[in-house]
Amino acid sequence: MANLLTGIQQIGIGVPDAGAAFSWYNKHLGLNVPVFDDVARAELMTPHTNGIVRERRAILAVNIAGGGGAEIWESKDPLPIAPPEQPAIGDLGIYAAKIKSSDVSKLATDLGLKTAESPAGEAIAWIKDPYGNQLQIVSDDSWFKKKSNNTGGVLGAIIGVSDMEKSLALYKDTLGIAEVVYDKTGVFSDLKDLKGGDRKVRRVLLKKSETADGAFYKLFGNIEIELIQAVDGGVNTIMKDRSWGDLGFIHLCFDCLDMDAFKKKAADSGFPFTVDSGGYFGMSDAGGRFSYIADPDGTLLEFVETHKVPVFKKLNISIDLKKRGMRKPLPNWMIGTLGWGKVEA
Repeated sequence: MANLLTGIQQIGIGVPDAGAAFSWYNKHLGLNVPVFDDVARAELMTPHTNGIVRERRAILAVNIAGGGGAEIWESKDPLPIAPPEQPAIGDLGIYAAKIKSSDVSKLATDLGLKTAESPAGEAIAWIKDPYGNQLQIVSDDSWFKKKSNNTGGVLGAIIGVSDMEKSLALYKDTLGIAEVVYDKTGVFSDLKDLKGGDRKVRRVLLKKSETADGAFYKLFGNIEIELIQAVDGGVNTIMKDRSWGDLGFIHLCFDCLDMDAFKKKAADSGFPFTVDSGGYFGMSDAGGRFSYIADPDGTLLEFVETHKVPVFKKLNISIDLKKRGMRKPLPNWMIGTLGWGKVEA
């Protein structure tokens, strides 16, 4: 089957103040290009908001160096609910976003962080945003353009699961993130400073290398998903008694090249769409079709087939990717025009 997913488009992060959150991600991680800044009612998301239509502000912030963006999401009505306690390693759901770096040690020094060694033998570092959301800085070799601050966008996520084999059936087989970088069980030194870091866990790191397929494949680059299962149980569900749009990581979004084909594959694999915009859905200057599925533990995964994207935003010029061809890469100079919208920290 042809490649259906090309990269991480964004990770959704529920925050109490979208503007302040954008400023933090801009200053510390170089996510400084707001592709859109949109206020609307999330009417299609009621299957995951207890039937309540949330009014929200969403800012999609990207780093032109490469990687996915942060969709900074502020629920204005109803006000968002915080988790009752800080999530721990092994808790079910999205525990951390993976932020790519061309030099983890240098970036860690610049940010005043300690480094540790991952099970793959590479340097990693941990940082929290002002709202307690955990971020893991990791090394990656897929870049649109390297920058002097050694940081890029979102490479993937760490996701707590209750049954590794069931989760691998989705992430590895259905989504095609098929390379197993490691599959190890134990207590790990790179987790020791985190809540729950003394738990015995099974860790499986999955990777999908970039392929020359899709308009933004050079910008999105590789995908990494790390699944973590607590061996002895006793874990919480991060989004328990809360819903999409509340505080914390609310979804992980993949760039999709053929939504109809993916919808069939997902349904045939036992993961039917829970939300499907069906046709074109606009968001500020961008638009397309989006859908959601839930993983075996209820973690929400979004898929976006982009139809319209601003490439000369200051001139109000966009490109229709459906007319151009969904699989045809955009030239570097055209992708680079997204950087014209950079906001100085």
